[in-house]
Amino acid sequence: MFDRTDLTPRERLLAVFDVPPTTPLCPYIAAAVELHDPEHPASQYAREYKKAVAGRLADTAREAGAADPEQLGEQLALLIDGAAARTRVLNADAFPAAAIAAVLIDNALPAALGDDRRREDVPS
Repeated sequence: MFDRTDLTPRERLLAVFDVPPTTPLCPYIAAAVELHDPEHPASQYAREYKKAVAGRLADTAREAGAADPEQLGEQLALLIDGAAARTRVLNADAFPAAAIAAVLIDNALPAALGDDRRREDVPS
């Protein structure tokens, strides 16, 4: 999603949350939970992967004009992981992470952009 050129940065951030409800729990989360040793190579790999995802989110947030792209990247990364875990624990079909992500993103972007986005999101 991060490399799609047909989407705006905001749309790319939202596309991260366009996940089918049947998607299994993130294998990196599952591995980190099962391995009780934070120094285990798999735990370290999972940690680096999660940091890289948050970094890509922050880079895209920066591109979108977020006032604090690192904070938004971390918030969205936490939302992704939390939604994945919560959906699994509750055995739910879906968690409304996309709606929450839209609020976080729109609150982090300049107000003038937010007004334009809200008009785009309203069906004609």
